[in-house]
Amino acid sequence: MAETNPAHALLAQGWSVFSLLHGRIEADIERALEREHGLSVREFSLLEVLSRQHGDDSGHLQMKQVAEAVILSQSATTRLVTRLEGRGLLRRYLCDTDRRGIYTNVTDAGLALLARARPTHDTALRTALDTAALDPTLVPLVRTVEELKVPA
Repeated sequence: MAETNPAHALLAQGWSVFSLLHGRIEADIERALEREHGLSVREFSLLEVLSRQHGDDSGHLQMKQVAEAVILSQSATTRLVTRLEGRGLLRRYLCDTDRRGIYTNVTDAGLALLARARPTHDTALRTALDTAALDPTLVPLVRTVEELKVPA
Protein backbone atom coordinates (compact mmCIF):
# COMPACT_ATOMS: atom_id res chain seq x y z
CA MET A 1 0.00 0.00 0.00
CA ALA A 2 1.35 3.43 -0.94
CA GLU A 3 2.10 5.86 1.85
CA THR A 4 0.32 9.18 1.89
CA ASN A 5 2.55 12.19 1.46
CA PRO A 6 1.91 14.43 4.53
CA ALA A 7 2.07 17.57 2.40
CA HIS A 8 -0.54 16.15 0.04
CA ALA A 9 -2.75 15.15 2.97
CA LEU A 10 -2.62 18.71 4.32
CA LEU A 11 -3.37 20.07 0.87
CA ALA A 12 -6.37 17.74 0.58
CA GLN A 13 -7.63 18.84 4.02
CA GLY A 14 -7.33 22.49 3.02
CA TRP A 15 -9.21 21.83 -0.20
CA SER A 16 -11.92 20.01 1.74
CA VAL A 17 -12.39 22.98 4.09
CA PHE A 18 -12.43 25.40 1.16
CA SER A 19 -15.05 23.25 -0.62
CA LEU A 20 -17.16 23.16 2.53
CA LEU A 21 -17.12 26.96 2.82
CA HIS A 22 -17.90 27.41 -0.86
CA GLY A 23 -20.77 24.92 -0.74
CA ARG A 24 -22.35 26.53 2.31
CA ILE A 25 -22.11 30.02 0.87
CA GLU A 26 -23.41 29.00 -2.53
CA ALA A 27 -26.36 27.13 -1.00
CA ASP A 28 -27.32 30.14 1.14
CA ILE A 29 -27.09 32.54 -1.78
CA GLU A 30 -29.02 30.13 -4.02
CA ARG A 31 -31.92 29.92 -1.54
CA ALA A 32 -32.11 33.71 -1.19
CA LEU A 33 -31.93 34.41 -4.94
CA GLU A 34 -34.50 31.73 -5.78
CA ARG A 35 -36.90 32.89 -3.07
CA GLU A 36 -36.68 36.61 -3.83
CA HIS A 37 -35.98 36.76 -7.58
CA GLY A 38 -36.46 33.33 -9.16
CA LEU A 39 -32.76 33.18 -10.04
CA SER A 40 -30.19 30.48 -9.49
CA VAL A 41 -26.63 31.33 -8.50
CA ARG A 42 -25.47 30.40 -12.03
CA GLU A 43 -28.12 32.63 -13.61
CA PHE A 44 -27.10 35.52 -11.36
CA SER A 45 -23.42 34.91 -12.20
CA LEU A 46 -24.13 34.88 -15.92
CA LEU A 47 -26.09 38.15 -15.73
CA GLU A 48 -23.27 39.63 -13.63
CA VAL A 49 -20.58 38.62 -16.14
CA LEU A 50 -22.57 39.94 -19.07
CA SER A 51 -23.46 43.19 -17.28
CA ARG A 52 -19.77 44.04 -16.89
CA GLN A 53 -19.39 44.27 -20.64
CA HIS A 54 -22.83 45.73 -21.44
CA GLY A 55 -22.76 48.80 -23.64
CA ASP A 56 -19.09 48.47 -24.60
CA ASP A 57 -18.55 48.24 -28.36
CA SER A 58 -16.09 45.40 -27.83
CA GLY A 59 -18.05 44.01 -24.93
CA HIS A 60 -19.88 41.05 -26.34
CA LEU A 61 -18.82 37.57 -25.30
CA GLN A 62 -18.71 34.42 -27.37
CA MET A 63 -20.49 31.46 -25.86
CA LYS A 64 -17.10 29.83 -25.16
CA GLN A 65 -16.03 32.92 -23.18
CA VAL A 66 -19.33 32.89 -21.27
CA ALA A 67 -18.80 29.21 -20.38
CA GLU A 68 -15.32 29.98 -19.05
CA ALA A 69 -16.57 32.98 -17.07
CA VAL A 70 -19.34 31.09 -15.28
CA ILE A 71 -17.36 27.85 -15.00
CA LEU A 72 -19.76 25.57 -16.85
CA SER A 73 -19.42 23.22 -19.79
CA GLN A 74 -20.42 24.66 -23.14
CA SER A 75 -23.55 22.50 -23.25
CA ALA A 76 -24.61 23.57 -19.73
CA THR A 77 -23.92 27.19 -20.67
CA THR A 78 -26.07 26.84 -23.78
CA ARG A 79 -28.96 25.51 -21.66
CA LEU A 80 -28.49 28.34 -19.16
CA VAL A 81 -28.39 30.98 -21.90
CA THR A 82 -31.46 29.48 -23.58
CA ARG A 83 -33.38 29.58 -20.28
CA LEU A 84 -32.47 33.25 -19.64
CA GLU A 85 -33.07 34.19 -23.26
CA GLY A 86 -36.56 32.67 -22.97
CA ARG A 87 -37.19 34.95 -19.98
CA GLY A 88 -36.06 37.98 -21.99
CA LEU A 89 -33.01 38.56 -19.76
CA LEU A 90 -30.38 38.17 -22.45
CA ARG A 91 -30.04 37.68 -26.17
CA ARG A 92 -27.78 35.84 -28.58
CA TYR A 93 -26.69 37.23 -31.90
CA LEU A 94 -24.12 37.00 -34.66
CA CYS A 95 -21.61 39.84 -34.53
CA ASP A 96 -21.50 42.00 -37.69
CA THR A 97 -17.70 42.01 -37.72
CA ASP A 98 -16.98 38.48 -36.48
CA ARG A 99 -19.06 35.56 -37.77
CA ARG A 100 -17.01 32.91 -35.92
CA GLY A 101 -19.54 32.30 -33.22
CA ILE A 102 -22.64 33.26 -31.36
CA TYR A 103 -22.38 36.14 -28.94
CA THR A 104 -24.45 36.85 -25.85
CA ASN A 105 -25.45 40.12 -24.22
CA VAL A 106 -27.69 41.03 -21.30
CA THR A 107 -30.94 42.90 -22.05
CA ASP A 108 -32.32 45.91 -20.19
CA ALA A 109 -34.71 43.53 -18.40
CA GLY A 110 -31.72 41.41 -17.36
CA LEU A 111 -29.89 44.47 -16.06
CA ALA A 112 -32.97 45.53 -14.10
CA LEU A 113 -33.37 42.07 -12.52
CA LEU A 114 -29.67 41.98 -11.70
CA ALA A 115 -29.92 45.39 -10.01
CA ARG A 116 -32.83 44.13 -7.88
CA ALA A 117 -31.08 40.83 -7.09
CA ARG A 118 -27.63 42.21 -6.25
CA PRO A 119 -28.58 43.43 -2.73
CA THR A 120 -30.14 40.02 -2.00
CA HIS A 121 -26.97 38.30 -3.20
CA ASP A 122 -24.71 40.59 -1.18
CA THR A 123 -26.78 40.25 1.99
CA ALA A 124 -26.89 36.46 1.67
CA LEU A 125 -23.12 36.40 1.11
CA ARG A 126 -22.48 38.55 4.18
CA THR A 127 -24.81 36.42 6.32
CA ALA A 128 -23.21 33.19 5.06
CA LEU A 129 -19.72 34.49 5.83
CA ASP A 130 -20.81 35.64 9.30
CA THR A 131 -22.28 32.21 9.99
CA ALA A 132 -19.18 30.45 8.66
CA ALA A 133 -17.00 32.62 10.91
CA LEU A 134 -18.62 30.89 13.90
CA ASP A 135 -16.85 27.67 12.84
CA PRO A 136 -13.19 27.88 13.96
CA THR A 137 -12.13 25.67 11.06
CA LEU A 138 -13.52 28.16 8.54
CA VAL A 139 -12.34 31.40 10.17
CA PRO A 140 -9.05 31.66 8.21
CA LEU A 141 -10.85 31.22 4.92
CA VAL A 142 -13.56 33.71 5.83
CA ARG A 143 -10.85 36.25 6.66
CA THR A 144 -9.13 35.56 3.36
CA VAL A 145 -12.36 36.11 1.43
CA GLU A 146 -13.06 39.32 3.32
CA GLU A 147 -9.55 40.66 2.68
CA LEU A 148 -9.34 39.63 -0.96
CA LYS A 149 -8.80 42.56 -3.28
CA VAL A 150 -9.58 41.73 -6.88
CA PRO A 151 -8.08 44.00 -9.53
CA ALA A 152 -10.70 45.85 -11.56
